[in-house]
Amino acid sequence: MPDQPPYPPPPEDVQEIGAPEQFAALAHPLRQRLLFALGHRPATISQLAVQLDAKKGNVAHHLKVLREAGLVHIAETRQVRGGTEQYYQRTARHMVVAEPRAAGTAAMLAAVAQELDRSPAETHLALRHLRLSPAKARELGEALAELVDGVEEDIEDQPVHGVLVALYQQAPPTGTTSSA
Repeated sequence: MPDQPPYPPPPEDVQEIGAPEQFAALAHPLRQRLLFALGHRPATISQLAVQLDAKKGNVAHHLKVLREAGLVHIAETRQVRGGTEQYYQRTARHMVVAEPRAAGTAAMLAAVAQELDRSPAETHLALRHLRLSPAKARELGEALAELVDGVEEDIEDQPVHGVLVALYQQAPPTGTTSSA
């Protein structure tokens, strides 16, 4: 069938991140970049090393950590010149960190910073603080999720763009008292 994708889709649509080994796996920027790179199609260690400008040994090590944490799996193997080529794939299209932890968040933001540095096109990065009621904050969060999740992707040969969406309530300054 000509219009069928060459690789099977990830087995899950959404995977919730919560296990300690998953947080540990997410705590390294190269692992984050590997997950980004595996977002659309499976790839071999060699392909990932070229794409991420990293050493094959480093890529292999970090893929092993991601695999042991249940974040990637081997989607396909092929025999090539007396060896076996393994194609790695994310275990889910979307990964959601239900309760973000500082180390995982820092690693994710560091990986995004590296991606921004390497981007050949103009990037957009903005931080804005808004005063919102809980209802309006929930409404904004739902609208952002719908906007990002609802985008129809173009055909396979178009560049990949990263999207990072965060909505959080800013913590009050320490040492302040609430006014009555």
